[in-house]
Amino acid sequence: MIGKFNKNKKEIKSEFDSKLLSLDRVTRVTGGGKKLRFRACMILGNKKGKIGLGVAKGKDVSQAMEKAEKNAKKNMIEIPFIEDSIPHEIQAKFEASIVLLRPQKKGKGIIAGGPVRVICDLAGIKNISSKILSRSKNKINNAKATMKALEKLRVKNK
Repeated sequence: MIGKFNKNKKEIKSEFDSKLLSLDRVTRVTGGGKKLRFRACMILGNKKGKIGLGVAKGKDVSQAMEKAEKNAKKNMIEIPFIEDSIPHEIQAKFEASIVLLRPQKKGKGIIAGGPVRVICDLAGIKNISSKILSRSKNKINNAKATMKALEKLRVKNK
């Protein structure tokens, strides 16, 4: 977790928890040879309904992680809650990834795997079940599909 520093060089706790979803070494082949870079995918959440996803490249791992964290802070979304769960069932598609999210009763917990579990945990959703309906194993696309689904959530009027 990267926080701000005060005058006494002690790290101030950031309001967001962060998790590294994936870190990849990417190579671009040019006429002069291969150029090596790193791609980081970070998820930031405050466990109170705010969540963000950031993907960035950098010359080294720390630079890629800092850029991805900055990107995640820019792309924050607010999630509506009803008793520690989502208000209704939702499905979303991003490229080849399809994700289905369903609300659960109190006490059921997070029934999800992969990037969906990480996102729901950092968002503060305590009771949810999910299913990745596509055959895609791409973590970043599955995470973006989950974020798209959470973005589409609306609280139903009574």
